[in-house]
Amino acid sequence: MEKPDTHLPEKKKSTQREAGRVAFRGGSYSLLISLVVLAILVVVNVFVSALPTNLTKYDISSSKLYSITSNTKVVVNGLEDDVTIYWIVQSGEEDQVIENLLGKYESLSEHISVVKRNPDVYPTFAQQYTDETVYNNSLVVECGDRSRYISYDDIYLQETDIYSYTYTTSFDGEGAITSAIDYVISEELPQLYVLEGHGETELPATFLDQVEKENIEVTTFSLLTVDAVPEEADCVMLYAPESDISEAEAEMLAAYVSDGGKLVVMAGSVEDASLDNLYGLLANYGITANEGIVVEGDRNYYAFQMPYVLLPDLGESDIAAPLAEAGYYVFMPISTGLTLPEEAGAATVTPLLTTSEAAFSKIAGYGLETYEKEEGDLDGPFTLGVSIQDGEGQMVWLTSSCFLDDMYNAYSSGANVDMGMNILSALIGEREAISIRSKSLNYNYLTISESAASTIKVLLIGVFPLAYLGIGIGVVLYRRRRQNEAR
Repeated sequence: MEKPDTHLPEKKKSTQREAGRVAFRGGSYSLLISLVVLAILVVVNVFVSALPTNLTKYDISSSKLYSITSNTKVVVNGLEDDVTIYWIVQSGEEDQVIENLLGKYESLSEHISVVKRNPDVYPTFAQQYTDETVYNNSLVVECGDRSRYISYDDIYLQETDIYSYTYTTSFDGEGAITSAIDYVISEELPQLYVLEGHGETELPATFLDQVEKENIEVTTFSLLTVDAVPEEADCVMLYAPESDISEAEAEMLAAYVSDGGKLVVMAGSVEDASLDNLYGLLANYGITANEGIVVEGDRNYYAFQMPYVLLPDLGESDIAAPLAEAGYYVFMPISTGLTLPEEAGAATVTPLLTTSEAAFSKIAGYGLETYEKEEGDLDGPFTLGVSIQDGEGQMVWLTSSCFLDDMYNAYSSGANVDMGMNILSALIGEREAISIRSKSLNYNYLTISESAASTIKVLLIGVFPLAYLGIGIGVVLYRRRRQNEAR
């Protein structure tokens, strides 16, 4: 008969102590690894936080709200002088979208620095740049002695939707900042001289705002007080005159274009007056300005059941083609019809806007009583916009005096003003700060049917949770079975 092993309790204790040491070493090793991983994560986080914004934040928004366009990169990469962007904002009131955008500008060039100015600490800081009421998240861009104030209202734009009577909001931070940078670093800006003295309508506010944004300086002048168009004028504009120019003025404008000048005219039929001398500028190139007001006979070529509010075809020129490619229409209300020469002359004449074959010109003009064609009315089609290249000189003519009107621009979703700016770009020369469009902040909703919504609810609330629960139960039971088998 064997004796019982009296050392068994001691062996059991020794085994337990060894298991404890193993567990302790394992726990210490796990703790050490956790601390090392945590330290690595802290170092990586500090390193990443020091990287430029453009390397750490990615734009997945549909409107590319957080992206910088190539236009801005060209302007910023060409900087030679230091530019400071003062961000006027109270502590804790920073707009995250503006903060992200400013970070991108700062990371693009070593010549750009962003400086916060808390109005609570610097209450009079903004007064040296503007007399306007300064709101949080407004900006001042400064380079040397030149500066431009950017109001918060110029960054977040609100416009009325004339169709739904609601407000649409867009973000124009990049356009405003890049324009301001281009302004403060430019020693010479394009000069637009606007002719006056013939009852001209003032340039509409929306168009003037766009001209200012693109850093084109506007000066009004009269040909009656000068011997010739001023040499510093990069372009001359005549908008919606109510009376004719004189023969002497017409001769000065013709000489200006022949000598390489740039002229844009937006003038159509006027009530109780004729513009014979003005239209004589077109006659010099064999172009006929027909009597009356153009009325469309094709329903696809006019808007709002008003056959005189024309929706012409857009030509293939650099002025009109971009709008056609983007699917825009331009509105040409109360227009004069032009007939182009059959044979080409010394100048190059390019049609910009044309009516349908069904268009005709109502000789009655403003006195028309019907939109039906009557005896004496002139058959179309007509040209409503034309570009004339005369050597180095160029003239662009649109035959509507209401073309830039804010109402018709709203109807066209901004296409009328866009075309006006395309004209100035073609005449004055392209600038990189031009054509940075604002980005819509309106939500795009996904509309689904009721049956699809019910199916999604069943899947998300019932099927998927039960499936995950079943998988979890299965995994637990499988592990317990494996543990029992191992024992």
